Amino acid sequence: MTTQATPRERLLDAAGELFYRDGVNIGVDALCKAAGVSKKSMYQLFRSKDELIAESLASVGPSHQQALEPGVEDGATPRERILVVFEKQDRLAAGREFFGCPFVSTAVELKNPEHPGSVVARHFKQRLTDFFRSELIAAGVENPDLLAVQLTMVFDGASARAVVRAQPLGGIGVATASALLDAAGVKEEALAGEAHRR
Repeated sequence: MTTQATPRERLLDAAGELFYRDGVNIGVDALCKAAGVSKKSMYQLFRSKDELIAESLASVGPSHQQALEPGVEDGATPRERILVVFEKQDRLAAGREFFGCPFVSTAVELKNPEHPGSVVARHFKQRLTDFFRSELIAAGVENPDLLAVQLTMVFDGASARAVVRAQPLGGIGVATASALLDAAGVKEEALAGEAHRR
């Protein structure tokens, strides 16, 4: 027996897709039409469009992260786990449905750091930085906080480049992240030796 999606679920699904593809300024009428829900129902389920923006972003956030990050215990070195994120980004950016990082896109469109959507976007961007930081700590990097921010900037810059140039990244994000890791002394050989000693 198939469970039918509730109006709330249909709105969140439609908002997640349309906000990512067309931007958060898409009209409520178009959004409700795509979801098959009346405007009255929408405003009964969500206090405002702003709340819907935030909740839809929060609902797609975990799957977006899962599409980028490696598994919890995959046996890879910290360097490999970090580079996996950029390799996955490279593959996603080559697809026709890639419109950049949904969190950066939303925050840039909203332009208000206090908007609930911006708060959600910041949360997920921080989670990516925190992932990099934890891997860098495991690698014994001297200043993991700084390098984690630098890697996040490479990630965001690569996403923006793919959208602006409307072409695949061709490994530029992976190469730039690798150069940063090399400069910080996070070498593949050293990490492999360290992992073996554990």
